[in-house]
Amino acid sequence: MQISSQEIRQKYIDFFTSKKHAIIPSASVVPENDPTVLFNTAGMQPLVPYLLGEKHPLGTRLADYQKCIRTNDIEDVGDNTHLTFFEMLGNWSLWDYFKKESIAWSYEFLTSKEWLGIDAKKIAVTVFEWDENAPRDDESAEIWKSMWVHNISYLGKKDNWWGPAGATGPCGPDTEIFYWVWESEFPPAGSTVWNDEKNWMEIWNNVFMEYVKDEHGNFNKAQMQNVDTGMGLERITRTLVWAPSVYETDIFSDIIDVICATLGVSYNENTKNAVRIIADHSRTATIMISDGITPSNMDQWYILRRLLRRAIRQWYKLGFSGQFLTPVIAKVIEKFSWVYENVAQKKDIILEEIDREEKQFLQTLEKWLKEFDKLVGGFQIAFERTGQKIDTISGEKAFKLYDTFGFPIEMTVELATEKWLKVDVEWFNEAFKKHQELSRAGAAQKFAWGLADHSDDTTALHSATHLMLAWLRKVLGNHVHQAGSNITAERLRFDFTHDEKLTPEQIKEIENYVNDAISKNAKMILEEMDKNIAKDNWVEGSFWEKYPEIVKVYTFKTDAGEIFSRELCGWPHIEETGKMGTFKIQKEEASSRGVRRIKAILVK
Repeated sequence: MQISSQEIRQKYIDFFTSKKHAIIPSASVVPENDPTVLFNTAGMQPLVPYLLGEKHPLGTRLADYQKCIRTNDIEDVGDNTHLTFFEMLGNWSLWDYFKKESIAWSYEFLTSKEWLGIDAKKIAVTVFEWDENAPRDDESAEIWKSMWVHNISYLGKKDNWWGPAGATGPCGPDTEIFYWVWESEFPPAGSTVWNDEKNWMEIWNNVFMEYVKDEHGNFNKAQMQNVDTGMGLERITRTLVWAPSVYETDIFSDIIDVICATLGVSYNENTKNAVRIIADHSRTATIMISDGITPSNMDQWYILRRLLRRAIRQWYKLGFSGQFLTPVIAKVIEKFSWVYENVAQKKDIILEEIDREEKQFLQTLEKWLKEFDKLVGGFQIAFERTGQKIDTISGEKAFKLYDTFGFPIEMTVELATEKWLKVDVEWFNEAFKKHQELSRAGAAQKFAWGLADHSDDTTALHSATHLMLAWLRKVLGNHVHQAGSNITAERLRFDFTHDEKLTPEQIKEIENYVNDAISKNAKMILEEMDKNIAKDNWVEGSFWEKYPEIVKVYTFKTDAGEIFSRELCGWPHIEETGKMGTFKIQKEEASSRGVRRIKAILVK
């Protein structure tokens, strides 16, 4: 089939528009209120408050294409399937339609000639088998059979169950749709996902949130049943054009052309792994910077730095020196500019940040490689003297490379693998944990973003961030916006865009402002309004492009009419400030370049 990724994305949106779904914009890749991950890894994450019961301003049927980043398999990028950035096509029912409509529409979109036109003989599905908490999902199976799909496999909770996201909450069975990808045109009789999984590729997942797990571990039928679906754009594009990998599709082809032209190499068996890594990491870096992340040494910012360094390392391995990323990133920006508004808006910032990071890394890379070669050379000398072969870089030596020369452990592992050596990462991690007392850069103490729960204490602290941000913008200027938050029942951590350290006087003024709102018992007023009207009325909000056309505006206002805060949001807030307690800032510090961090509590 000759179809482009752009056509697939548009067909998906058109199809669900025809099914009366409101099309919502993609959220940032940085989770606004999810403490479990550094990035949005699935299309449903930005919609968690609505899946938990919040009313969405655009209704009960939604669809979108969401920017997602997954970094668990960074080392596998370059093969035929793994990516760090991808786009997830999704549609949701919030207490509206359920299994029958969801399955029927998925099948219609995939097989109808008007839409994707996949041959139904190349489709197989899986449904939930059963376990002690929930029965077999015969309802989904019967719906599939009613549409003449009989290639059905029953699989357990590991394969066909979603959630809950935390210890408790919505969850339920799912049905996954697979496409035949083996060399023969059609699957042989008897081939199913259960007995022939390697020849079937999952292309769509429909989750039916019909249960709620309570604090006692019981799975109870949900009063409000939701549907959450997801289909990766890159994967379905590869499927429809029968490409050997996602990199041989229009999603990557022109980016790869620019990489090869810039480096003066051809795309072949000897170069394709390096070229693919550069292409993938360039896309991810572009999206991350457009969503406000800049290279640094912790959390999301460190992941960005790591990706750029890996891309540059691949280029270096091909035998080149000097900078090369600018034309590659420019091509990525060109491809995404029509899809995501902020990529076009931040073109100069994206190019500037990547240029700066590339220059900085190249200044240190050669020194690092010399130190590594010196270390490995010592292994050969030891072998010649003692006859004992060394196949592992000790954790102590790996930590010395890190502590003395700034050598990231990931690079030590990568270089060691290229030399057929292992690294004692466990010892390194123990040493690194001790080092964290000073560096605070480790993943074990990552800065999780968002609300830990929806308890009264957490909600009160979340409301306090609104009041605090209002003062910051009022006094420091309109350049100040939220850059992230992490809120538990005990404390808040709040990042905001600003270059300068706050003075003790300013910190005291923030406390006074928030406590004034508390003492005057400001009430929370929720309004739904057109996004452009909210903009025109100077309502505060970061990443406007992620919000739908109708937005929720939360205002904290006293009975006397004094307004303390007016801001876009989609999460719970305290109804009245009077019972919040006393607001106290514990610390103000740098978070990354151009971003400051405040840590604060409410004392009851």
